Amino acid sequence: VQLQASGGGSVQAGDSLRLSCTGSGRTSSNNGMGWFRQPPGKEREFVAAISWNGGDTRYADSVKGRFTISRDRAENTVYLQMNSLKSEDTAVYYCAVARGASSSSTPASYTRWGQGTQVTVSS
Repeated sequence: VQLQASGGGSVQAGDSLRLSCTGSGRTSSNNGMGWFRQPPGKEREFVAAISWNGGDTRYADSVKGRFTISRDRAENTVYLQMNSLKSEDTAVYYCAVARGASSSSTPASYTRWGQGTQVTVSS
């Protein structure tokens, strides 16, 4: 599976963005998927994850209540709706496919990664 992330951009604090990540090739519809981000000068960190059927989701504390992860299994796509963006959300955002079916916040659980999309939030 190759992953293509899109939807990043430059916005003002308080704005919204919706990231998309579509898989090509082998389907990932039976795998958990996740979003991670890497702020400038920092390590990659977990953002959100979703189980294979969307029944279980988990979020980093820093984005709870503002971000929503969802997926369309038929389209092999996972989304990240980001509302009330803050300057600290500035990062390169990566989507990933998990080894298993469940949601996971652990990078080691993911076997395939997208190329990243830049999100810049100005205050």
